[in-house]
Amino acid sequence: MDTYKTLREAAYEANLEIPRRNLAIYTWGNVSAFDAQKAVFAIKPSGVAYENLRPEDMVVVDLEGKVVEGKLNPSSDTKTHMVLYRAFPQLGGITHTHSPYAVAWAQARRSVPIFGTTHADHGCREIPCTPLLSPEAVQRDYELETGHLIVSTLKQLELAVDDTTMILVAGHGPFTWGKTAAQSVYHGAVLEEICKMAILTLTIKPIAEPLPEYIVKKHWERKHGPGAYYGQKK
Repeated sequence: MDTYKTLREAAYEANLEIPRRNLAIYTWGNVSAFDAQKAVFAIKPSGVAYENLRPEDMVVVDLEGKVVEGKLNPSSDTKTHMVLYRAFPQLGGITHTHSPYAVAWAQARRSVPIFGTTHADHGCREIPCTPLLSPEAVQRDYELETGHLIVSTLKQLELAVDDTTMILVAGHGPFTWGKTAAQSVYHGAVLEEICKMAILTLTIKPIAEPLPEYIVKKHWERKHGPGAYYGQKK
């Protein structure tokens, strides 16, 4: 019996979505899939091109960072994923990419304002950007401290991962999450489009103002509120 087959396949399929959605070139991204009951996650192996991936290449890691199953080295970002799953066990998947528009905002060290309804449909707050990691944190354990930085930023801003599904790490790039690995990639694609639209908005009008709160609230609640009416009834 292959204990982790389903988990590895979920991670594999989600990782293939990265190049399909033009979220990264070469090996510039990774997705993990988490099984809370088993307290393990499957993640892309480090430095392996997407076109060469196989389901059995996914590396299964526990919440102490120990490889449980797999012959390849896990992603260099594994410890960041590990910290997030420890802090937020309700998550089912995490995606990290170097998609250009999201990275541009991260490199500018700027949170992304809500300029329009596309953003408001997917988040009722600006997309947060963390501070830079301190020199001491980088020296201690870069990837581990990146995870702690994301957790502390969300806590400081009083943002819940159930409502806020994306964040920018200053100078680095985006991390997104969801109830499944596939949903985390979806949020990565949404983030990239929102960041692109925001950059174009500021190009056309450098002093563009955020969307009024009453419109933001309407668009968020029609998809996510108690009286949501977007889409079809399940």
